[in-house]
Amino acid sequence: QVQLVESGGGSVQAGGSLRLSCEASGRTLSNYAMGWFRQAPGKERKFVGYIRRSASDTDLADSVQGRFTISRDNAKNTVYLQMDSLKPEDTAVYYCAAIDVYSGRYYLATAYDYWGQGTQVTVSS
Repeated sequence: QVQLVESGGGSVQAGGSLRLSCEASGRTLSNYAMGWFRQAPGKERKFVGYIRRSASDTDLADSVQGRFTISRDNAKNTVYLQMDSLKPEDTAVYYCAAIDVYSGRYYLATAYDYWGQGTQVTVSS
């Protein structure tokens, strides 16, 4: 079983940047495909980005394409979400998650087996 801890959240003005980190412990991160999701108050958890085990393939939600980048450093057991040109609508709790058994539907929260506790991102206008 893997444990995930997110960090790097905070408050920033529109147009600013943040880099979120998700550090794994318990098992080697390279065993898992990873995803980032976000959840705004009163709304469902939504897909943000995905990265395969080897980082050979990534995918990002249309709403963050061109502004966010997902990457991983398996040697550091860490996955990153670089967020640039932030907008107020990016405000949410951001979660990282790991897939143990790949189902193909990485854009669905139900595809993930392990979750971090989340980190708050607040973007002011």
